[in-house]
Amino acid sequence: MSIPSEPIGSLPRSPALQLARTEHAAGRLSDAELAGVQGEAVADTLDRLDKLGSQVLVDGDQGKPSSLTYPLTGLAGLGTDGVTIPFADGHTRQLPVLTGGPFRYQVRAETYLRAARARTGLPVKQSVVAPSALSLLYPPDGIDGYSREAFLGDLADEAEAEIRGCLDAGAHRVQLDFTEGRLSLKLDPSGGVLDDFVALNNKVLGRFTEDERARLGVHTDPGADDDSTHSLDVDYAGLLPRLFRLTVGNFYLQLAGEPDRERVLRMIADQLRPGIRVFVGVIDPIDPRVETPEEVRDRVLEAARHIPVDQLGTCDDAGFAPFADDTSTSRDLAFAKIDARLRGTELAAEALGL
Repeated sequence: MSIPSEPIGSLPRSPALQLARTEHAAGRLSDAELAGVQGEAVADTLDRLDKLGSQVLVDGDQGKPSSLTYPLTGLAGLGTDGVTIPFADGHTRQLPVLTGGPFRYQVRAETYLRAARARTGLPVKQSVVAPSALSLLYPPDGIDGYSREAFLGDLADEAEAEIRGCLDAGAHRVQLDFTEGRLSLKLDPSGGVLDDFVALNNKVLGRFTEDERARLGVHTDPGADDDSTHSLDVDYAGLLPRLFRLTVGNFYLQLAGEPDRERVLRMIADQLRPGIRVFVGVIDPIDPRVETPEEVRDRVLEAARHIPVDQLGTCDDAGFAPFADDTSTSRDLAFAKIDARLRGTELAAEALGL
């Protein structure tokens, strides 16, 4: 395929895995038994993506409790009254809050990557949580004996180690999930929080070489949980100029669900710089209808009027079911949408004579 197309990361957990997680939480399934079911779900994910013709695979986050909190699995010193994220349909997600330090990841994404790469010879992409998201764990009232500055220093070190570990483990691409970027403008319309997020992420990214940053990417979306979003009503215009300050080689942007795609594409074109690739979302993961390949083709051709083809790629707007308990989208529906993305991108490449 002459226009690269990549999944974002999360896919609905298999029904067997959903059941296994319930049984494990109730104490009726051992850690080893749960890991076995997770391994089967990863193998099925890789196999189905391969059969669809995806040139880059993901493990679908089958082993993660969520794409946001996986590094905290088993971490002591967490409270339950952290930042609350409200979604448009009225449901919320609440982060834990740190109660002591030093802060250390308990799980790093390279663990998932190595397990996936052991099952396939095809390129595997690994998504990781952006350090800016985990910065929200620190309580506004502070922690005695553990300053915010010390926490952010530990967080930057941990994030660097995770990204470097994924690169060393052979990731085709390491993608930082930055869904909090757009949300931050709802929490702080002045953009001050967003500026802090970008500065923190760039502090970590600045520790990598130019060649390494060419293998790094950032994904942003307005949320995609239980068929709802948290910040679709926030104007992209406030995010994009700051987003493109991030020093990575690849950007994955939600676009299919935008009400005015042409306007957003013009803004992207204004921010475009040499040496980066923009993967535009052509599939809306929270829309229950499966897009046709022809619809996807037209969305790609629309993007190609604004973005040079050699800097263009396609993706889904967001991951499907980034939280393990999200059952709003079936596994079969997600793969049908991915199939439409791949086929539609091929049709667009043919139309462009590539």
